[in-house]
Amino acid sequence: MTFSILAIDARTGFMGVAVATGSTYVADRVPHIEPGVGAVATQGYTRVSYGPDGLRLLRHGLSPGEALRALLRNDPGRERRQVGMIDARGRSAAHTGAETPMWHGHIIEANCVVLGNLIAGRCVLEAMLEAFKKHVCAGRGLGYSLLMALEAGARAGGDLRGERSAALFLAGPAGGVLKLRVDYDENPIEELKALWSRRGARRSRLRGPR
Repeated sequence: MTFSILAIDARTGFMGVAVATGSTYVADRVPHIEPGVGAVATQGYTRVSYGPDGLRLLRHGLSPGEALRALLRNDPGRERRQVGMIDARGRSAAHTGAETPMWHGHIIEANCVVLGNLIAGRCVLEAMLEAFKKHVCAGRGLGYSLLMALEAGARAGGDLRGERSAALFLAGPAGGVLKLRVDYDENPIEELKALWSRRGARRSRLRGPR
């Protein structure tokens, strides 16, 4: 159904979450972010409340692992959920329920989480990680690197239905938030990249590189 990436750039303090899916209006459901706190991607058979509730638990001092366990413990539909979380310190956690659509899975690395379900395979997540690390290490900035990760995931097979909506939420170290969304498009990742290119002035308010 969906593939997403959450990451933090430890050098700049930027934090972000990017997502693409074969359904519409993904920005209303999957990505959640709060400056200085963390980011959440809640997908699979999505329970939207994992976003605000997860951020609340992070804000109150729980680690992503502790926060995610607390949410899952109170959810009888936990095996239908897929959730990734990262906090402002770069700590992360993820859960892929056994009943989320296949192929499903996640990969956790330092300062980064990728996850997906109803995707072409693990190759999608590996391509996302490779592209993300390549661009962020080259100094291209967190937002651009997240977009490149989505593009790589789609090229590797992406959502088995194809992509129809996408979103990028980015939080700056100064507290600003940029939310870019494509609610329906035949090529939503390309349109999201176009939005990114057109919003340079807004990005500058986040007080950081690209």
